[in-house]
Amino acid sequence: MPNCTAPADLVPAQLYGRWQLNTWPQSVPTPASGVASGTITFERHPEFPDSVRGRLQRQANDQAIEALVSGDVISGEFNLDESADGQRIDAVWTGDVTPAGCGREIRGVRLPAQDQAGEPMNFVLTKVPGWD
Repeated sequence: MPNCTAPADLVPAQLYGRWQLNTWPQSVPTPASGVASGTITFERHPEFPDSVRGRLQRQANDQAIEALVSGDVISGEFNLDESADGQRIDAVWTGDVTPAGCGREIRGVRLPAQDQAGEPMNFVLTKVPGWD
């Protein structure tokens, strides 16, 4: 496939832009039921050039949630910290860039921080066209 980035070759700058987010509880066998959606917009991290920073907007339990996120992608492994107040980590995201996604799809798990309530959630991030 032309312009297909292998997961191990993806660099943080290729994360810049808007991503569609779908999450569902790990206890749900398929994403068809229990899916929540939102977006994450990534940009260059102002303090760490090999990282990204951004804003998460999602719906959960009929409630709009916004949070700051920061993280990176190294050798196809995606890591992200989520913080509602910009100080405390509320959740940690870990995942992998999918080989078939050509650098435009990331799948993984969102885990609440140790001191936070909530259950682990599976996630899929898909890059919105036009942000290449």
